[in-house]
Amino acid sequence: MENKGLLFIPDISGFTRFINETEIDHSRLIIQELLELLINTNQMGLEVSEVEGDAILFYKFGEAPRLDELYRQVENMFRSFHRQLMAYEYRRYCQCKACTSAINLTLKVITHYGEFTGYNVKNFQKLLGRDVIVAHQLLKNDIEQHEYWLVTNSLLPNDPPPGFAEWMQWNVSSKQTESGDIPFRYTQLSPLKKDVQPEPISPLLLSNKTKVITVSREYDVGIIPLFHATGDVTYRNRWREGVKQVKEVNHFLPRVGVRYRCIMENGETVVYASSYSFSPERIEFSETDENDDSIMYYTLEKIGEHTTRFTLDYYRPKNWLFEIVFKLMWKNRFQQQLKQSLLNLDSLSKEIRLPKAVE
Repeated sequence: MENKGLLFIPDISGFTRFINETEIDHSRLIIQELLELLINTNQMGLEVSEVEGDAILFYKFGEAPRLDELYRQVENMFRSFHRQLMAYEYRRYCQCKACTSAINLTLKVITHYGEFTGYNVKNFQKLLGRDVIVAHQLLKNDIEQHEYWLVTNSLLPNDPPPGFAEWMQWNVSSKQTESGDIPFRYTQLSPLKKDVQPEPISPLLLSNKTKVITVSREYDVGIIPLFHATGDVTYRNRWREGVKQVKEVNHFLPRVGVRYRCIMENGETVVYASSYSFSPERIEFSETDENDDSIMYYTLEKIGEHTTRFTLDYYRPKNWLFEIVFKLMWKNRFQQQLKQSLLNLDSLSKEIRLPKAVE
């Protein structure tokens, strides 16, 4: 059995059109997150041979796995994939074509059992053998829908036994190749999306906070470029006075829930994006420190096609003693720091260049 094993290929359908028609950098980051998610949801001890653009070639030498074990792996990957897309759709900041169309990506899974061998190239185990070719040939087929699980006869020679995922409707088909037909069965996976829900977003509570500082400034730049300058935390040290560095950002693209470590001149703190709302005329988002001690609330208002008002509101927990001490000792200095930040933002906002699709 040392040269026989499972070949398991999850493939993100719509990837080519997604890359060709949308903004390339955000497309790449979205697909990168999804591919990493698929690797992290591996529960069968599958090995990764290579990442092939929009797909991952997994393998596992040994006896053929049971159908129910395979199904649990497929189900876990499929649900996690769509949970990630839904979460990004509800939480994303960006309105570019790549980000708004990500929710339409789909996933199919090819599973095949056969003979193959491997050889090492640095840290990768490359696979060789006719059955490796067969598995890849099956990625191109006549199935019209793009969310399915395809199982060759080497793993499923007959219909599944009664009681196995009764909602599934299995179809029989084959792939014509130069070396002969490859028979297989397939079933749609779309019903699995019905009860997939992203984690709920906790509401932002300002009722227990008091606004201690507000500063505002108008900019001769459109609302979307200014939003990218302010909402993308990787730019933060370029305009926020006192911020030396932003580290350990836990997501590639800005969204509600993003956490990062903010290195300040007088220390550091962990901050997370806590709320977001978007309309073409007004964008609001907030960031809260991990101890819930303070909230920075950002508001962008469209004044004209190339004019935007940007406002920073700083909130602290309601505490009359703190408010008195803050006014006496810290307010003036921090307010001047924020005003300087708005001045710094002027030059950065004019550097932002976006594709026409997101302007």
